[in-house]
Amino acid sequence: MDIETTTLETKAYDSKAYESKSGIPHDAVVTHAEMMRAFEAFKEGNDERLALEQKRAGDALIEDKLARINAALDVQQRKLDDIALKSARPAFGGEQKAARSAAAIEHKKAFDAYMRGGDAGGLATLEAKAMSIGSNADGGYTVPVELESEIGRRLTAISPIRSIAGVRTISGSVYKKPFMTAGPSVGWIGETGSRPQTSSATLDQLSFPAMEIYAQPAATATLLEDSAVNIEEWLAQEVEAVFAAQEGTAFITGDGSNKPKGFLSYTTVANASWSWGNLGTIASGADGAFAGSNPSDTLVDLIYALKAGYRQNASFVMNRKTQASIRKFKDSTGHYLWQPPAAAGGRASLMTFPVVEAEDMPDIAADSLSIAFGDFARGYLIVDRAGVSVLRDPYSAKPYVLFYTTKRVGGGVQNFDAIKLMKFAAS
Repeated sequence: MDIETTTLETKAYDSKAYESKSGIPHDAVVTHAEMMRAFEAFKEGNDERLALEQKRAGDALIEDKLARINAALDVQQRKLDDIALKSARPAFGGEQKAARSAAAIEHKKAFDAYMRGGDAGGLATLEAKAMSIGSNADGGYTVPVELESEIGRRLTAISPIRSIAGVRTISGSVYKKPFMTAGPSVGWIGETGSRPQTSSATLDQLSFPAMEIYAQPAATATLLEDSAVNIEEWLAQEVEAVFAAQEGTAFITGDGSNKPKGFLSYTTVANASWSWGNLGTIASGADGAFAGSNPSDTLVDLIYALKAGYRQNASFVMNRKTQASIRKFKDSTGHYLWQPPAAAGGRASLMTFPVVEAEDMPDIAADSLSIAFGDFARGYLIVDRAGVSVLRDPYSAKPYVLFYTTKRVGGGVQNFDAIKLMKFAAS
């Protein structure tokens, strides 16, 4: 089978006559169809490779073809991710304005005047009245609530860990969460027996400080003076990529110093020796690789290292290279363990559990923690301090106007029993 003659090409569609169901964009439906055809070609090519391996006769052409189909699958997945992001963006316009309160409209007008011309009088008066918790002492002003919400929605759509983690908005600089390290003592007693006093529960506390994350987009005076430009939408688009990239790295590998603490930065122990405050690991069976025989068995071990209550909402987290390796795994009946999204806008799955792609996860290497599995909504907490602020700077980079945009966010593991990691080691 020649890769060039496979059904990876999309058939011609009449986009005007075609309507996707359930509100799914037409592009997403077409891209999903392409991805499904690519996966069928991938399976066929991989089956040929496996058949040759069994005969101990390799074929470089088939290996090359398989690599190209694998790359095509990644391209289709990226297209689906981009389409899902675009469709998640709510429209800016009249219908939103109608729902705003008079105070919100006033704030938006004052913010627009500040962004376009540097007139801070209106915002200063409004924030003085509101005693806004988001205002910085250096002169920054909080963005309108709609814009702050829009930035949050965009980050959820493109930041892989934020999309599955627990998120809480706070008004202070630190969020403190109490938890029980040991429950109260209990015991059985006869009807007339004496009731000795039992020990009480033992409580401890986790702290999640909110650190500052920033972006500094620039615009020309001409752009700002153009009344047709939607300043709110422009700012949201400018900061989303920067915020998402910094967040994505911090939530996975951050060291907790002036940034959130990533779940890979906590102490890890073999799951058999797990204790609170550590994350349990399952060995892959080989140094820097999966075991040579029955490699998928360790994935089963990883899944069942998690308690049943957490498995119900669990997800795999890995990068694209790791996912490409796992795509080749089959079960005892010959079915592939990795499956593409069942519908446009969905996630790929591995052994029925969603797969979340996070490029900040490490590649497979000796002792690497390249796969995470868990209920991240209960296991990892992201704290957002209310308020995104903007400081307009027309002086530092003339003729450009800089917009120093800041947001305070923190994060860390809140339940050490809800996340397990695969360690690529022999034991």
